[in-house]
Amino acid sequence: MYILISYIFLLNLIGLLLMSSDKKRAQKGKWRIPERRLWFVGILGGGIGLYWGMKTYHHKTKHISFKFGMPVIIVLNVITYGYVIYLLVKP
Repeated sequence: MYILISYIFLLNLIGLLLMSSDKKRAQKGKWRIPERRLWFVGILGGGIGLYWGMKTYHHKTKHISFKFGMPVIIVLNVITYGYVIYLLVKP
């Protein structure tokens, strides 16, 4: 159970940091983090961190795919977390 909690925390922290880094890179006109990588982190379970980063850094908020897609990813993440926790604590 602690491994799952650590995994969830770490992946969401990575998502938040990726959004921060990409925003800073965008402002400086530097090489950007590919959107595919952001989606990959979200699908792996970091959707909450990415969404938090979107709102905190006002980054990717005008992209319809992120604006509506990331909440869908979060719902899928939460369902998956719940199912895995259910399997771990099931008698």
